[in-house]
This record gives sequence, structure tokens and C-alpha cells, in this order.
Amino acid sequence: MNSHSDKDFHIINKKILACCLIIIAIGIILIVVSQQTRVMPITNKITENIPSDNNTVNFITMIEGKLNTINASKNDLLFDITITYDNNNDPQFVDIQKKPELSDFYKQVGFPNASKDIVYVYPIFTQGAYGYNGFYNYYDKKCGLGCLTVTIPSTFIPEYGASMTASIVLSDLNYSHITDVDIDKNPDILKKYKKVIILHNEYVTKKEFDAITNHPNVLYLFPNALFAEVKTNYDNNTFTLIKGHGYPVPSIANGFNWKYDNSKSEYNTKCENMTFELIPNGKMLNCYPAYRTLFDKSLLEAIKEP
Repeated sequence: MNSHSDKDFHIINKKILACCLIIIAIGIILIVVSQQTRVMPITNKITENIPSDNNTVNFITMIEGKLNTINASKNDLLFDITITYDNNNDPQFVDIQKKPELSDFYKQVGFPNASKDIVYVYPIFTQGAYGYNGFYNYYDKKCGLGCLTVTIPSTFIPEYGASMTASIVLSDLNYSHITDVDIDKNPDILKKYKKVIILHNEYVTKKEFDAITNHPNVLYLFPNALFAEVKTNYDNNTFTLIKGHGYPVPSIANGFNWKYDNSKSEYNTKCENMTFELIPNGKMLNCYPAYRTLFDKSLLEAIKEP
């Protein structure tokens, strides 16, 4: 009896092992297929429901929870673009490559090497605020006050987001960049540059706000910049929301009570009458350019202007 039981046991074990190996193999195949299908050219993805003779590209962006569609001609795309999608088929990361046939244009709107007099500020605090268990989970009442203290991201994430996409375009054109952290730690760093480009730097510290608003030549490329005050703790590598965006009381909008806050223009994504409005320390765009750096030559030309 014991001999037969042992034999049967070993046979059962072999069958279980074989089944497990088959399941693992199937899982590996599915993962590989999934990864392959999640990466595709954006022009294929965003036009898949549009007839092949239609020349329109639809970019989708979300601003404060509201979906907006930005239309462009496929012929106007200034870069080869690839998007990586998550498991829900939502766009996550963007990869941008220059087109060889546009090399002369890139020279016109960019730099052969890292720019010395012009710099853009990467919104690392805003990236963190929009992350998982960040400020927006608190705003949506999905977590408590603990979500108002966030780890400072250590790396840039090339997300499929308007301001993030603009930062990739500017980097590809050899614009130099610094981050919110660089300015907060050393506000005088901005004095090195004749021109400073602010993206959707929605969350900044008081030292950063003062340094930016006191610089004589700032291009505010995205509305809703310098909107809420955060405080850093570099010992813990975190930052915390202090004031703004309806916190600590709903009546507080701009956390710095900034006279030139142009957040009202954030919802104008069509940019049909796009202009730069002058303010004492520079100029700011009167609409939200979203993904226009991907297809609008005039915008890239305007950004390059002194």
C-alpha cells in the first residue's frame, strides 16, 4: 500500500508541475503580447476611430478633472511620437523623436548645445502632487491630510501630460533646465539666465515664487503656474501643501494672492486667439497650450524669441 501511494504521489506531483509550467508559459506570452500592444505610434492610436482619409489628430488632455480635446493636422506634427499605454489603455508615457526632414527647423527653434542664457523650470513638485496618494487624492476625498505631504520625485517621468510633453520637446531642442528644488535651495540660480521659462509649475515654495517673480524676463508658458504654496523638508525628502487650491479653507484660490494669476485661462485649450500678454516681469500665454509644442511651429518660434 505505501509503495503504490508513493508512486501515485510522485505522478500527481509531476502532473501539478507540468500544469504550473504551462500556466507560467502562458503568462509570459500574455505579458509579452501586452507590452507589445501597449506601445504604438500616437498617430495610429488617436486616429483609430477616424476614417483613413481624415487628416485630423485628436489629443486628449484632462484639466482639473475635465476632459478636453485638441485638434491638429497630422501633417503638422513636428515629431515622431510614440505613446506607452497602461493596463486600462490610457496613455502613460510619451517618447518624442525628431524628424530628419525638419532638421533646419529644429536649428531655428532650438540650440546646437545646451542653452546658456535660457532655461526652463521642470515642475517636479507638481509632478509629485499629481502622483499616487498625492494632493489630488486628497482633493477627491480618497485620502486624508496625510496625502498633503508627498515625497519629492527623484526622477523626471515622461508622462503623457501637456506640461510634461512640453518639457520633453524643449529638452530635445537643447533648452537647459533646472527644477523647483534647484531654485528653492538656491534662488540666485535664476540670475545666471537672461530668460526663464515656467511650465505648469502649479506648486512652488515661497522662495521659488519670490525668485521667479523678481526675475526680469520670465515666459509663463502655461496658465495656473505659481498657484499654490508648498514647503519642503529635505531631511525627509518631502514637500507639503501650505496654502492654495482651496486649502486650508475653500475661499483660498492662489496661495500667494498673486496679482497676475491667470488660472482662468487654463480652460482655454483651443488657443484660437493665442497671444502673449505683458506683465511687469515678462509675458504669459493667454491660453493653455496643452500639446501645441508637438505641432505648432509659431509657438516654438515665440518661445525662442529673446
